[in-house]
Amino acid sequence: MSQSDIAVDFAKIGPSHKPFVVAEISGNHNGDLQRALDIVDMVADAGAHAVKLQTYTADTLTIDATGPAFTISSEHPLWGGSTLHDLYSTAFTPWEWHAEIFDRARKRGLIPFSSPFDDTAVDLLEELEAPLYKIASLEVGDLALLRRVARTGKPVILSNGAATLSDLDLAIQTIRNEGNDQIIVLSCTSSYPASPTESNLRSIPVIRDALDVQVGLSDHTLGIGAAIAAVAFGASVIEKHVTLSRSDGGVDSDFSLEPHELAALVRESETAWLALGVPTLRPTASESESLRLRRSLFVVEDVLAGDVVSPLNVRSIRPAGGLQPEFLGVVMGRRFTQAIERGTPLGWAHV
Repeated sequence: MSQSDIAVDFAKIGPSHKPFVVAEISGNHNGDLQRALDIVDMVADAGAHAVKLQTYTADTLTIDATGPAFTISSEHPLWGGSTLHDLYSTAFTPWEWHAEIFDRARKRGLIPFSSPFDDTAVDLLEELEAPLYKIASLEVGDLALLRRVARTGKPVILSNGAATLSDLDLAIQTIRNEGNDQIIVLSCTSSYPASPTESNLRSIPVIRDALDVQVGLSDHTLGIGAAIAAVAFGASVIEKHVTLSRSDGGVDSDFSLEPHELAALVRESETAWLALGVPTLRPTASESESLRLRRSLFVVEDVLAGDVVSPLNVRSIRPAGGLQPEFLGVVMGRRFTQAIERGTPLGWAHV
């Protein structure tokens, strides 16, 4: 059942619909509500379908501690040396902003939703009538959170970054045990930025078939190449981080799309979906003119009854209308049964 269409507000998600493009604001608002609203407007102008937040505070995610376990490795290209609490204090979206951001998104024709990280976040998002939920990669093992979200009865998106197939299976069974089978799993590499060599897009149909779920990609690579390729592997949802300009800085700006790139993603992901078509090797409806111009056998010189068919008077040329070129060797050496004008398609009655 989970591979059937999933309805979210005015949109439907599934293989028979164009990819559902989700723009993740994350911490790229840089602590400025107006900037967050400007990003929402940009997302709408680019043609994306949904805008996503992350609903947490530093204290709902971790504790204020400085030990090695609470400090990001110094080798990390973006956040090395920061404590978890400091990073989340910088990146979080204030809860009092959510209503205004959701309202702006809806006025611009977008579907707003978020990733909650605890029960209080779910409570807030329920008050705002969020139409679906996203579980972040590192929360896939938080079964209590999964149950809380599943009980809303709304679609649930899971990211599989740093998760095994058994981790995903447990998460999905936890959601289904609450009577919710509206599940989408996004293939994800939980590194920032991610290397295309670790995207492993071929896992997308494996996830779909093994777990009987809708599938997509949460992409942290640079650019849109991996996201477009994911559509060919069955991705119905594409999620990318976005910003107004990478030069403005921000916790996630280095791997976020700028406005023109997001617009290109929306356009080209739909093109990729349309291009999938069906597995057929027969001519398409639009090829009727090309079929008319295929090669066939034509009389290329005026001939009389009794003349011998030769390469001088019969050739395989464009357009169609005569015998198939495969019969050229068969008719050679036969005699014409009647006089024929140059430019006449050759038929069996002629030889």
